Amino acid sequence: MDLSDLIDRNAAFAPDKPAIRFNEASLTYAGLAERIAQTARALKSQLGIGRGDRVAILATNHPDYLVLLYACARLGAMLVPLNWRLATPEQLYILSDASVKAMVVEQSFADVIAPLRQAIADVRIVGLDFSPPGGASLTALLQAGSGDGRASHVETSCPLLIVYTSGTTGRPKGAVLRQEALLWNAVMSQHMHDMTAADRVLTVLPMFHVGGLNIQTTPALQLGATVTLHSRFAPAATLAAIASDKPTLIVLVPATIEAMIEHPDWETTPLDSLRAISTGSTQVPQRLVDAILRRGAPVLQVYGSTETSPIAVYTRLSGDWRRPGSTGLPGLVCDARVVTADGREAAAGEPGEVVVRGPNVLSEYWGNPNATAEALRAGWLRTGDIGTRDTDGHFFIRDRKQNLIISGGENIYPAEVERVLHEHPAVAEAAVVAGPDEKWQEVPVACIVRRSNVTAEAVEIEKFCLAQLARYKVPRRYIFLDALPRNALGKVQHFVLKQQVAGQARD
Repeated sequence: MDLSDLIDRNAAFAPDKPAIRFNEASLTYAGLAERIAQTARALKSQLGIGRGDRVAILATNHPDYLVLLYACARLGAMLVPLNWRLATPEQLYILSDASVKAMVVEQSFADVIAPLRQAIADVRIVGLDFSPPGGASLTALLQAGSGDGRASHVETSCPLLIVYTSGTTGRPKGAVLRQEALLWNAVMSQHMHDMTAADRVLTVLPMFHVGGLNIQTTPALQLGATVTLHSRFAPAATLAAIASDKPTLIVLVPATIEAMIEHPDWETTPLDSLRAISTGSTQVPQRLVDAILRRGAPVLQVYGSTETSPIAVYTRLSGDWRRPGSTGLPGLVCDARVVTADGREAAAGEPGEVVVRGPNVLSEYWGNPNATAEALRAGWLRTGDIGTRDTDGHFFIRDRKQNLIISGGENIYPAEVERVLHEHPAVAEAAVVAGPDEKWQEVPVACIVRRSNVTAEAVEIEKFCLAQLARYKVPRRYIFLDALPRNALGKVQHFVLKQQVAGQARD
């Protein structure tokens, strides 16, 4: 049995029930099951996709995004979701690192095709909504598909997703998630939300993140509920959908909550259909939680990461979800602990590193045994996040991975940005830290030491970064220093720079 069989079972029980709604159209469970089977046949017969092959997708949210996921599950293949906010060089690195055999691309992002063909000559290109030069449209591919669309020896222990997360060494790492990781993640989502087949989920977060894909979307489909997809988040469209479609569940990150609260329709949009608004990805400001609670909607918090599919710790709708600042208890099938630097379990209120163990945790980092060994110790995932537990066992996340910046729900690792900055001819040294920001919570700030006798203004360096990095990773401020603060071992003291940046922001 593979993960796609759950869609087939739901189609058998309720063939005419809407599975996915998108752009005023509806795809029933019978239609979804047939689309998955048809896509699997086409991938296998036309592109030679089989067990272990990697298929990338570069697209906004679309029903065929989910179809492709379950078709890969049926074939024992792996889906590699691409963040469409990344710059082309970043996307090419991921495609090359994963050695993808085929890529499905939306016409909006067709600019990547030409450089991709130069970097990986034999990759097969499929246009999601168009006919790409030298490739085939998805429609044509499906029409040509034949055969049974199955691969031998496929089961839920097969890897299904390779989701790239920015790496502390300056290069992203591909977290490999098995089919069973998504299966058990869904069990915890269903437990967290008291989810049933009667629920209506509104998905507005991008599905290239495990948050948009797996906190509610795949759990809902695997249970037989209905999912409404928006291609991208827009506050006006989201509020309008809440008013008209009456969803029961939605996931939002703090930046999207902020955008909705600031929208003029916020106070007049009825929220009574929502059984819960779930949020996470970073520490959630209490003022945002309070703004939602004042409108009468419960707020659930979830803690996890790409490496945990992402659900690991959460508050439960029918449990204690009103503890300010708490992200809840370890999930139904997931263990979580707080451990001190010497490896012992921390006492109540004592800070330590959060470690996680369970069937939802990644199996490895793709092609990176050293990173895998560093992250997984005796079966426990070392998150690098600092947290505490109260006397009742509820978790509180106090800090994040060292130097990690989370801007509007997007992870930004300073080392990745610093690597690009160091390529600029005027930059001798660079360090990137988080600076406070009212809209995005925090944004990257570059602290730069210029080379002697070389001048470069912030606007020039910013233009250089924009050519290499996604816009959200590009520093919003540039501070020029004579030297970077370092410790006795010569390592840059990012925390000192962060204090300086915060101080300047207050001034």
